[in-house]
Parts: sequence; structure tokens; C-alpha cells
Amino acid sequence: MSQSPSPQQPMNLFERYLTLWVATCIVIGIALGQLLPNVFQALATLEIAHVNVPVGLLIWVMIIPMLVKVDFGALRDVRSHARGISVTLFINWLVKPFSMALLGVFFIKHVFAPYLPAAQLDSYIAGLILLAAAPCTAMVFVWSRLSDGDPLFTLSQVALNDAIMVFAFAPLVAFLLGVSAITVPWATLMTSVVLYIVIPVLIAQLIRASLLSKGQAHFDAVMAKMGPWSITALLLTLILLFSFQGGVILKQPLVIALLAVPILIQVIFNSALAYGLNKLLGEKHSIACPSALIGASNFFELAVAAAISLFGFDSGAALATVVGVLIEVPVMLLVVKAVNASKGWYEAQ
Repeated sequence: MSQSPSPQQPMNLFERYLTLWVATCIVIGIALGQLLPNVFQALATLEIAHVNVPVGLLIWVMIIPMLVKVDFGALRDVRSHARGISVTLFINWLVKPFSMALLGVFFIKHVFAPYLPAAQLDSYIAGLILLAAAPCTAMVFVWSRLSDGDPLFTLSQVALNDAIMVFAFAPLVAFLLGVSAITVPWATLMTSVVLYIVIPVLIAQLIRASLLSKGQAHFDAVMAKMGPWSITALLLTLILLFSFQGGVILKQPLVIALLAVPILIQVIFNSALAYGLNKLLGEKHSIACPSALIGASNFFELAVAAAISLFGFDSGAALATVVGVLIEVPVMLLVVKAVNASKGWYEAQ
């Protein structure tokens, strides 16, 4: 996620096998939760102001390295691709969160309700909403370079989405949860935004300025070393989460598969809509690809953090956001393949 990522840069080991790592953490977490329940219950009690300390620290390690790579100076380039940016904003803020809320209610409250724990239905919907309300910050750079997307446009749309997210995430989530008849205390939601968006953004930008003051080469070298931090912190968080979710999953193993259905539909719908709108508006393929891909993927690290903070480790909301992590890589690789394969159709007059 550097200032000018190379389209030829391959996915690293963690990115390529993220689904495998997540699945492994599910197994490890469930096993440890069953073998050492007292240990993990003790970890769950380490809280300050209702924030779990181990998880809070892991989430900062997870989020901050990604935000260090975001150059908010790229906002000055937004006007150069106004059509693509308009599509990105339309999909990310006016389509994706609302379509996910509708899909969540339809599938969780109606189609799949007989097969899911009744007490967790609202919580599952809340997790899906949190997942959709957080536009992708990190992995979209991977998808963009795999589809030969314009790196400067990708950077611009990420910077703009992150700037909007600071102000829009809390009101949007609160509104959609309210429409879905799910009560969330505003104080808790605002605390989550400050802890997991505002403060990390400020810290990350201070770190970024300090590193860049020593030159681009120094910045790139440090970022290469920090690269594994985010995914390692994410995986450790998942182990903790599944140590509490293990009982539910062992009793109802179909839960994960059922939660994946609205997420899959949403990915396909939003990526296709963004891709088609960019073609309709006459944008270049190299712009349409990252615009479509950011509309399909999510800032799942933030979604996991907010779900744990708002609803707790053992909530359906936390589990729903983790399902998004589990299927992110294979599904997005299919979307990348689709936009690459359709380049001839896209560029045809």
C-alpha cells in the first residue's frame, strides 16, 4: 500500500493464504476454548471502560500499520477521476451498507432463521452491517495491482473513504442498526470510533510523517518489516474470539456457511454495479477495476474491532464479521479474475 504500488507485485504469503490462516485460527481457538476455558474467561475480564485490553492492543497493532500507508495528500488528486470517485462513493456509502442491511434481514430473520440461534439473530445482522459500513483500506491495493488498476486512483479513493469514515461510520451504523430494530448505545459506538478510527489515524499519520522525513527508502524498508504485524495481530484476535465462539460453532457448524451467503451476494452485486456504472460513465478500465473492487471488499479489521467492542467476544456480531475475513481472499480473487477476463468487453465501444 505504498504511494505507487506496482501492478506486478505479487500477493505475499499472508495475503495469498489468508483464508487458510483464518481457518487454522478457528480450529486453534475452538480447541483452546474447550481445553482451557478458565484461561480465556480470565482474559475476557481484563477490561478498562468496557474495552478488553488484550484485544484493544491487538487491534491497534492490526490497524495502525495499514493506516500508516494511507497518504491523505492523495485527496488533491480526487478531481482527476471524478467519475470513478463518484461511483466509489455511491457504492460504498449509499449502496453497500443499505443493501447488506436488507440482505441481512431477509436471510437471517427469514430464510435462515429456523437454522440459527434465535437469541443471536439481531446480533448477526449487526455484524453484517458493521462489515459493510467499513470500506476497504488495505487489501484493495492488492486487488488493484492484480487487476492492473491505476495505483494513484486507488490511493485517492482509499484516502477519501478513510477521511469520510472518521465522520460517517458511527452515524451510518447507528442509523442502520436502528432501522433493523437493534439498539446500540451511542456512547459505546462513539468510543469505538475514537478508539479504532480517530486515534489510530492520528498515530499512523504521525508515524508516517516521521518515517518519510528520513526518505522514501527508509519508509519503504520500515513498512516492509511492519507488513506481517497487522495480519499476525488479526490472527491472534481471531484465536481469542473463537475460544469463546467454539461452543456455538460445535453445536451449529452450519452457522458460518449461512452467514457467508448474504456476504457473497453483496460482493457480487456491489462489484458488478460499480463496474457497470464506470463503463456507463466512460471511465477507463484501470479506474473501473479498483472502483469495483473497493466496493466489494471491506475494512474487516475495523468491523471485527467494532463488533467486539459493541457486542462482545461471544456475540453473533463478532462471528459475522469474522466470516467476512474468512471468505475475503477467495471471493475477491474471483472478482479480480472476472474484471480481468472482461477487459475486452469493457473497452469495446
